[in-house]
Amino acid sequence: MIKRVIITVLDSLGIGAMPDAAEFGDEGADTFGHIIKKNPDINIPNLKRLGFCNIKGAAAGALAAKDPQGSFCRMAERSKGKDTITGHWEIAGIYTEKPFRTFPKGFPRAFIEDFEKAIDTEVLGNYAASGTIIIEDLGPEHEKSGRPIVYTSADSVFQIAANTEIIPLEKLYEICMIARKMLTGDMACGRVIARPYIIENGKRTRTADRKDYAVSPPEKTMLDLISTSGREVYAIGKISDIFNGQGITDSVHTKSNKDGVEKTIEAMKKDIEGLIFTNLVDFDSKYGHRRDGTGYSHAIEEFDALLPDIINSMKKEDVLILCADHGNDPLHSGWDHTREYIPCVIFGENIIRGKDLGTRDSFADICATVTHMLGSENTGNGKSFYPSIKAG
Repeated sequence: MIKRVIITVLDSLGIGAMPDAAEFGDEGADTFGHIIKKNPDINIPNLKRLGFCNIKGAAAGALAAKDPQGSFCRMAERSKGKDTITGHWEIAGIYTEKPFRTFPKGFPRAFIEDFEKAIDTEVLGNYAASGTIIIEDLGPEHEKSGRPIVYTSADSVFQIAANTEIIPLEKLYEICMIARKMLTGDMACGRVIARPYIIENGKRTRTADRKDYAVSPPEKTMLDLISTSGREVYAIGKISDIFNGQGITDSVHTKSNKDGVEKTIEAMKKDIEGLIFTNLVDFDSKYGHRRDGTGYSHAIEEFDALLPDIINSMKKEDVLILCADHGNDPLHSGWDHTREYIPCVIFGENIIRGKDLGTRDSFADICATVTHMLGSENTGNGKSFYPSIKAG
């Protein structure tokens, strides 16, 4: 009997462009494949052992394991998007048929003026940019004037950056909450994100105090169904923000991938039955968006070295699922997410070894499988692959 599922999202670790990638400007994108090309000697023995590299499109061949210890598949995204919320919501069993509105040319002037009135100050920026670049470009003016920096990206996000010496963290959060309340109706966007930074050794450096203010899921997700069945949903990293706390019984934020793994292990040591749901955001925020293929490969190696600690903390009734939520190819143009297939590896004592589940039609198959394992209701989306991987 499965009593607990641990889902760990390797944020943005896509494994190749989907057939419709060109519609998103992402033809030829391949996050993992291009990372391997950048670093062919990547040292990931534990991911290989579980079968990660046996997945179609995940550098299968030279890196494939002869006797993979987990089951595995490639998953297509059915929802119309390539952003964090859309990907996580589909993993949790709901589709986003209409993509969140994006603002590639910045937010309308009338909205910005209303926002400035609401926060009692003018803003800087209001254009699409890399977060690390815009704080260098506009940081000096922000620090002189006290005006917060507003920017967006190809995703549906309203991001507000500030030096915490100029705008204290709690004030920055307050400004973000005002924006969240205003970004509704025709102006609705997926997330408002607080992007605090400091000056450290003469360099502007973003801190781990980022906070996301997301829209609530429009219907019940896997999280709601598991928690209402009397089990726990323990959210680690930005999971609680992505779901706006909906369906979550307890949560903790993280400072890094390593911290996320450590907090996952801490949760696993507790007597929790249900779901432990972790997002490891460094892959995406520190390396994908910054188009740093070398750094991304080192981050994968770091996670691989920590993976045995997760596995050794598993109980007999546990199942581990490793997946992603979209791509973010560090060798692609621009600095935004890429429309890609995602990997999915399933491991546990009660899971068949070496089962190739092929290409799945939807990320929601994870929801259908997890709720099947835990005996909870399903959202009605996705198809469970539990019968195909159940041992015994």
